[in-house]
Formats: sequence, C-alpha cells, structure tokens
Amino acid sequence: MTQRAFTGLAAFGSFALLSGAFIFQSLGYAPCPMCLWQRYPHVVAIVIGLIAFFLPGRILALLGAAAALTTAGIGVFHTGVERGWWEGPSTCSSQPIGDLSPEELLDQIMNAPLVRCDEVAWQLLGLSMASWNALFSLGLAALWLMAVTRLGPSRAS
Repeated sequence: MTQRAFTGLAAFGSFALLSGAFIFQSLGYAPCPMCLWQRYPHVVAIVIGLIAFFLPGRILALLGAAAALTTAGIGVFHTGVERGWWEGPSTCSSQPIGDLSPEELLDQIMNAPLVRCDEVAWQLLGLSMASWNALFSLGLAALWLMAVTRLGPSRAS
C-alpha cells in the first residue's frame, strides 16, 4: 500500500469513530467531558489526513500518529476512571459526600455534572466506548506509522 492509502485509511478511521460517537449521541448517550476530549484529536487526524492526501510527507504522518495516540491515551485514562483504577477530573466524576452540612450537600448535588466520566453509559464485550476508542485509535496510530515508512527518502519532508 502507498502512503496516501495508509493516511487515507487512518483518517477515515478517525472519521468513522467520530461518526460513531455522534450516532451514539443521537441515540441518547450524552457525552461526558472526557468523551468530548477524545473527539478533538480525531478531528485533527481527519484534517491532517486531508492535507496529507495533497501534500504527502513523513511529518504529516507523524502528526497523524500523534493525534491518534493522544485520543488513545485519553481513552485509556477515561477507562481507568470508569473502572475506578484512578480518580478522574473533579469536574466530571463523583465526589465523596463526607461530613457535609445539608447546605453543602445540596450545593454539591446542584453543581454535579449531568453526565459523569466515572460511569459507563454503554459497553460491548465488557469494554466501554472509551476502551473501544483507545483500542481502535491504537490501530489508527499503527496505520499512520506505516504511512511514515511508505515514503521514499527523496520526499522526506
């Protein structure tokens, strides 16, 4: 396969994952803040893929790989938050109630996020959407890296 084929396939993979996220959202699965964070690198990868179609080069392929690895990393972090392996951002995770006064408890309830990052909204084969995003994005990073190797030394820019 050529570099253009690998970059096109990788960019299309990001488009497919992003489309899937919007489909789930249209079906009533509202995204949490960390879900939204995982979308931004896919948008970047799609743009890089479009540019690389017209201006192939190792730098763009490496940037595409970096975008895919970024969303994969966020997905792994989000998976850890969902599984309780580590704490997530306080802006989208549940907080312990502790010894709060009734007013403090009410304030905490009223300021709680609508969609929490530490709850799994949907899963398949025991993996959440964040986990699937991480796995597929690692595959996309591999495609981007294969694109790096498909460019001859004379066009190394």
